[in-house]
Amino acid sequence: MGTKTISLADDAYEKLKAHKREGESFSDVVRRLTGGVTLSEYYGALDDETADELEGIIEERREGRSETHRERVDRFVNEFDGSGTHL
Repeated sequence: MGTKTISLADDAYEKLKAHKREGESFSDVVRRLTGGVTLSEYYGALDDETADELEGIIEERREGRSETHRERVDRFVNEFDGSGTHL
């Protein structure tokens, strides 16, 4: 892998430097900041009560989607059941 030299304004350099962690190169910082977010970066961001509440909401929505999916499949099967068409 090659290297490139780039020019940054002083304020941009300072901002990049502020994000630099111990042991990281500037290339590492750029990769981390532009590579998307990982869940590990947010570990511990929510208190336990909020996390439990969100998990409950997610589970309720999953159950709702599962029920909706079952209803759609049942309707589909019922529509074709008496028509002589078999899946």
